[in-house]
Amino acid sequence: MELLVKNGLLYIGNGFIKKDLLCRDNLIAEISENILRENYIDAENLVLSPGFVDLHTHLREPGFPYKETISTGTAAAIAGGFTTVCSMPNLNPVPDSAENLAEQQRIIDKDAHCQVLPFMSITEGRNGVHVTSPAAGCVGVSDDGCGVQSEEVMARAMKQAAARGILISAHCEDESLVREGGLVHDGVLAQNGLVGINSESEYLQLQRDLRLVEKYRCRYHVCHVSTKEAVEVIKKAKASGLPVSCEVTPHHALLCEDDVVRDDGCFKMAPPLRSFEDKKALIGALLDGTADAIATDHAPHAAFEKNRGLKGSAMGVVGLECAFAALYTDLVKTDIMPFKRLLFLLTFGPSNVIKLPCGLEVGNKANMTLVDPNAAWTVDSSKFFSKGRSTPFDKKKVVGKVVSTIFEGREVYHV
Repeated sequence: MELLVKNGLLYIGNGFIKKDLLCRDNLIAEISENILRENYIDAENLVLSPGFVDLHTHLREPGFPYKETISTGTAAAIAGGFTTVCSMPNLNPVPDSAENLAEQQRIIDKDAHCQVLPFMSITEGRNGVHVTSPAAGCVGVSDDGCGVQSEEVMARAMKQAAARGILISAHCEDESLVREGGLVHDGVLAQNGLVGINSESEYLQLQRDLRLVEKYRCRYHVCHVSTKEAVEVIKKAKASGLPVSCEVTPHHALLCEDDVVRDDGCFKMAPPLRSFEDKKALIGALLDGTADAIATDHAPHAAFEKNRGLKGSAMGVVGLECAFAALYTDLVKTDIMPFKRLLFLLTFGPSNVIKLPCGLEVGNKANMTLVDPNAAWTVDSSKFFSKGRSTPFDKKKVVGKVVSTIFEGREVYHV
């Protein structure tokens, strides 16, 4: 089977070239000028990128199919231009053994519309006590949703990860520093009667972990960085040569506590939206290379779990289907970030973290995303493929749209 994309502007990492690209079977077969075929996708005025990669996606299955399924979650992924997503392990059963991972993998093999790379848990049941033994087929280990509270347990996990070349993806949160009922940043909103979550709960556990990374030299990735202090800690760790990477979410890069303008569960996530200064630091990290990737932390919940206001709603918002447009509108169209840098953070950056081949090169997998940088539209979460509808970007007027997603040489999504 062949698929030809003609007249597109191809993103090749350090810039753009105008070429045609031919896929044969599931690989890129040719990149040149004036490839001739009777049928083709006309990409005039469009940009062709390697498929987007999300290091942090909650697919909720097995265990919570009323929130999301692998089918609906990956349908949302391809609608957002993502051809690879890394699924987080807060499932039932938790993928903390080869048997439980195999149960998840069976559903992935049957229902996924794109590549799904599952994380196993760092500890059994994500309970922070007994370290798991990672099985073949996982992309790494994470207890996302819970920080590993015990330094001794994290040390054992890192020693094993270093010996086996396993990536640890850490949710950094010292629960002893989080007041009961914490739901917003410990800033302006907390002064108005809501319980705040302080920045120390993130960056102090991060500092602890980096002391362990220095000892064991394991590959260590920081989930959803949200504070300016954490950015500085990571910057120093990288400068010293530690094998550290991190991600920033679209909502933390584009929003802050000042944008929480109503009592709505769409503004409730973990970590919370922080201060304006934190947001500035995160954008700086994306620009200067401190942050390696943008990751959505797509966290769907049922409507009844998100329509109870800030106090009563579950933590987490969806992001796969509007991430590119929101980022392009607020960062690229405002001249804060070059377009090629945004594409890097969605493609090569996350691929480098998980050692996934990336790039529009002959012989590579034909996983690609075609975007219209001039298309204006309005985010409408009621039309999402995801079962989750709660996003702070709902009704946002945006520019930049994913118009086609190609996975393994087949067009799996088209506007």
